[in-house]
Amino acid sequence: MKIEEVRSTSKTSRVSAHTHIKGLGLNDQDGTATPVGAGLVGQMPAREACGVVVDLIKSKKMAGRALLLAGAPGTGKTALALAMSQELGPKVPFCPMVGSEVFSSEVKKTEVLMEHFRRAIGLRIRESKEVYEGEVTELTVEETDDPLGGYGRTISHVILGLKTTKGTKTLRLDPTIHDSLSKEGVTVGDVIYIESNSGAVKRVGRSDSFATEFDLEAEEYVPLPKGEVHKKREVVQDVTLHDLDVANAKPQGGRDVMSLMAAMGKSKKTEITDKLRTEINRVVNRYIDQGVAELVPGVLFVDEVHMLDMECFTYLNRSLESTLSPIVVFATNRGVTKIRGTDVLAPHGVPVDLLDRMLIVRTHPYTVEEMVHITSIRATVEDVEIEEDALALLGEIGSRTSLRYTVQMLTPARIMAETTGRTKITQEDIRQVDKLFLDGKASAKLLSKSEGFMK
Repeated sequence: MKIEEVRSTSKTSRVSAHTHIKGLGLNDQDGTATPVGAGLVGQMPAREACGVVVDLIKSKKMAGRALLLAGAPGTGKTALALAMSQELGPKVPFCPMVGSEVFSSEVKKTEVLMEHFRRAIGLRIRESKEVYEGEVTELTVEETDDPLGGYGRTISHVILGLKTTKGTKTLRLDPTIHDSLSKEGVTVGDVIYIESNSGAVKRVGRSDSFATEFDLEAEEYVPLPKGEVHKKREVVQDVTLHDLDVANAKPQGGRDVMSLMAAMGKSKKTEITDKLRTEINRVVNRYIDQGVAELVPGVLFVDEVHMLDMECFTYLNRSLESTLSPIVVFATNRGVTKIRGTDVLAPHGVPVDLLDRMLIVRTHPYTVEEMVHITSIRATVEDVEIEEDALALLGEIGSRTSLRYTVQMLTPARIMAETTGRTKITQEDIRQVDKLFLDGKASAKLLSKSEGFMK
């Protein structure tokens, strides 16, 4: 008899550069940052500042404001933005983009920016639906002679009996609902629900009173619904404003061959007009006034903001002041540099009038101890075993090169260890990998000695 271990069928998540980040790592009582928490190490003032911003977002008092994360490369700016998204939870929209994404041959720069702005604004719609729910006890189709003559007969109405734990009800339905019942394959003994305003039919499953009917059955058995047959149900739906834009921008063409051909011939990316957006904003505002919907301002994260040009920055000025605006988090690693497309020098490559609208959070370079700690966290996430002295050596290399270089060395070092039949990485493996590969600074130093070409 062979006994095998049953492997889990759940998908293993891919490991990316920021998989280990689970939040900002702040104390619940006073909001102060712990030295190591939720995957983040160090950067305590920056994390506390981001914690204040998260609280402002949750209390919905920061819509239309901007935050700039400024610091050297590899100091955790993107990590802080992702930690903020983890703190906000899945219900608050978080839309990341890179500054160079706005340059497209098909769509205007301002259109790409506006699209991301709209993706970052959520709308929670509460809808009250009247439904008839129960087990089908009777399904009779009443037919009459065709009024147009001929031998055929047409369906005049459908008699449907529904049963719940509290009682039964017989409904007389429109013939159009018969098509929906046929499509769902509804028979006597099925549990269904019908929306009274739209006439939509949903088959939930087979009633569990029929569970012993067959020995083998591919059906899903559900219990008899509780309560009355006719009931009100509240449905909560989360959408973004961009979803509403796209749903209304697509022309509803006919079903003939020419319409299908025209739809196929169109380019996939279409520009959404301001007129349509204004119309959708008006509808959204009406929903909010009626109390049907609730606005959820999310976060738009723009990495490498110095890649935007003057046209984008002037558009951002206007967008941040509009009534429907998300919280915008920018990140850059530039000092005083030229604004793209101009000869104007500005701090972080951002015009001064836009900088005035921002709160700026500074990130500082990591110490050797912090680099060692981050590398050990990454080693755990990537399932790499490493000796303590090898970690200390990686910290030293990181102080000479960069944190990104040390993290990238982990996997090649593991392969080196495996070739010699070991599972744990030693100092020798790290030194060998360091000889094989160059970091950015070392490469730049070599190139500075050569004149134009590599020797």
